[in-house]
Amino acid sequence: YTLYLPRDLAKRLDEIAVLRNGAKSALVEEALTASLSPKKLPGVDDALARRLDELNRRTGVIQRDMAIVTEALALFVRYYLIVTPPVPSSEQGSARALGKERFEAFVAQIGRRVASDQRLVSEVLETIAQNNPDLFARADIAEAKAMSGTTEESKPDGTKTGPSPWQEDLHG
Repeated sequence: YTLYLPRDLAKRLDEIAVLRNGAKSALVEEALTASLSPKKLPGVDDALARRLDELNRRTGVIQRDMAIVTEALALFVRYYLIVTPPVPSSEQGSARALGKERFEAFVAQIGRRVASDQRLVSEVLETIAQNNPDLFARADIAEAKAMSGTTEESKPDGTKTGPSPWQEDLHG
């Protein structure tokens, strides 16, 4: 074979060949072999596959969390827009100034919480768990019954109870 190389690459090949006792063809053969059929390192492919699986799993969790955050924000904004009365024209200037001040405080609070790894949801869940530890167990039971199609529950005295009022409000 005849190969044409750019001058700078040919010069580098000559320099390396001198260091390796003039074996230019061996260098080219080595480079072609490495390029065309890379060596597999034992354990590396498996470790890489495991790492990719883990990254894929984490990406799925992040996507789910983002969907939850997006939905929560959309529900909050819709609720806020429904229940907040319009501000009279005469008060809009002061309302904007107050809104700007509150927004700056809001952003500062977010910055402090993110910097300290403090999360409001974690705090709320911890408070609920301390003050009402059965709440999560009852929610799990209610969810299991909802999945099985059971909506009423018998009490020891034989009376039946249905979903709580807040569940009806949320779920129609």
